[in-house]
Amino acid sequence: MLLLYMPYFVVHEHHSKKLHYDFRLEMDGVLKSWAVPKGPSMSPKDKRLAIMVDDHPLEYGNFEGIIPEGHYGAGPVVIWDSGEYELLTGSLAEGKIEFFLHGSKLKGAFVLMRLRGKDKEFLLIKKKDKYALSQYSIEKALTEEKLRQLKEKIPPCETD
Repeated sequence: MLLLYMPYFVVHEHHSKKLHYDFRLEMDGVLKSWAVPKGPSMSPKDKRLAIMVDDHPLEYGNFEGIIPEGHYGAGPVVIWDSGEYELLTGSLAEGKIEFFLHGSKLKGAFVLMRLRGKDKEFLLIKKKDKYALSQYSIEKALTEEKLRQLKEKIPPCETD
């Protein structure tokens, strides 16, 4: 029997200076990462700005905690969604990738498309499929109860 490995994705809800969501895809032995200020959407009408940031180590995929003051990204970080994904077409070198997410919140086909003339700016867009929603409002995962459970930790991607 042939077992196929599917790469994973994770979306971190990151309460640093401004709340944003970090969208990460496992690729080439790292987590390729984009900061998505408004968070991902399940509505094809929403085109979310996604700014490519530094790659993160794979160990960062299960990170949750409070990044201490004085460290890059200081503030609470929780996993908003995660799961496996399938790359459908494209490549980052081409500036466009389409993929299918198997998450608990994010499901179905999405595209990340580089904005023309930009190096690090992409749009994250939900494709029209059976999982698409005409209206979508993101719900925060960081509740008061969850915040009380978090410990202060330095993440495995600490950069100076």
